[in-house]
Amino acid sequence: MIESKMKDKLAVVGAIVLFVGLALQFVKLAWAPYVYLAGACLFAYVQLVSDYKGKNIIIRRLRRQQLLGAMLLVLTGVIMLLWKRNEWIVCLTVAAVLELYTAFRIPQEEAKEN
Repeated sequence: MIESKMKDKLAVVGAIVLFVGLALQFVKLAWAPYVYLAGACLFAYVQLVSDYKGKNIIIRRLRRQQLLGAMLLVLTGVIMLLWKRNEWIVCLTVAAVLELYTAFRIPQEEAKEN
């Protein structure tokens, strides 16, 4: 398994590459979806290998929502590649809402647990 500090660094690098690809997509560069997809895959990978061993049902539900958000980020990249219009924005919005919600709620629930 990857240690915690390395996971954090990989997640940050993935998020930066994801945002660079997203900015390039708005500029309509042909290779922007590939940059976005590389960042999304790295970000999703880190979330997939990060696991929760506790028994708190709320955190387990939030983790499932977080993983769904990560998979939707990857799906957004696939949609960018396959469809040439802006349908990917809807998928990205849902993924962003899920990721943002869980980013705040999981630490709250972990603090309650301790």
